[in-house]
Amino acid sequence: MIKSMTGFGRAVAETDGYVITVEIKSVNHRYFEFSSRIPRQYGFLDDKLKSYINSRVSRGKVECYVSIDALNTEAAQVVVNNTLASAYVSALKELSKNYDLKEDFGASTVARFQDVLVVKKADDDEEKIWNYVKSVTDTALDKFISMRTVEGEKMKNDISSRADYILSCVEYIEKRSPETVKEYNDKLVERVHDLIGDVSLDEGRVIQEVAIYADKVAVAEETVRLRSHLDQLKAFINADEPVGRKMDFLVQEINRETNTIGSKANDVDIARKVVDIKAEVEKIREQIQNIE
Repeated sequence: MIKSMTGFGRAVAETDGYVITVEIKSVNHRYFEFSSRIPRQYGFLDDKLKSYINSRVSRGKVECYVSIDALNTEAAQVVVNNTLASAYVSALKELSKNYDLKEDFGASTVARFQDVLVVKKADDDEEKIWNYVKSVTDTALDKFISMRTVEGEKMKNDISSRADYILSCVEYIEKRSPETVKEYNDKLVERVHDLIGDVSLDEGRVIQEVAIYADKVAVAEETVRLRSHLDQLKAFINADEPVGRKMDFLVQEINRETNTIGSKANDVDIARKVVDIKAEVEKIREQIQNIE
């Protein structure tokens, strides 16, 4: 089943003295793009989360937020990030110098900057923390993917309905196309009679002209390919794998065949159906931009 690239999932769990929160959200993107907001002391989680989420999500611009709070403060220690603190102090001094300001900042000022003071549990173990976070991430991912699936089902129904309408237009064109040839034959015979009166009509020449016209406006090959593309489109929207990029290519092919029919058709009714098909194809294309 197709999935939308738009989704959100959140999970919170308390385990072994930690409260862990994971939020995952995404919007459409051509490829998989990952960014995260993780407490600095747990930065080692970034690559692990990227790989783990990518194993279940193939496309989309994905953002992941992780919060890890230690409940047992007695077993925790506050650590100064001296490198970051030094950078902040240098920046403040430069600011004071450049703008002739008083250097009236103290330790409390620097401590308020993000990640200067880090609360760390004495028994923090990277592998253990990762296992805890992975478990919460699984729950958040389940909710995230569920939302994508629900949205994908709505998109599937919409695309299916539009594909059915396009097929009805193709069927009309298939029926109408031979009629245009017969109408051309009748008009040609009538025109020749108007010009030559009772003079014997060269039926062979008329047949030849009609055959040339029929070949010029023939769209059987295009409608056969359109039917095939529509069948493939229906198969894609019921697939269990990511098919967004495949569908994007397929819609381009549908549009190309439709344009060919439009350029060949010398009939107002067929031209109207071509316009209708192109309008539906554009709406399908817009939907596909958000399909994984």
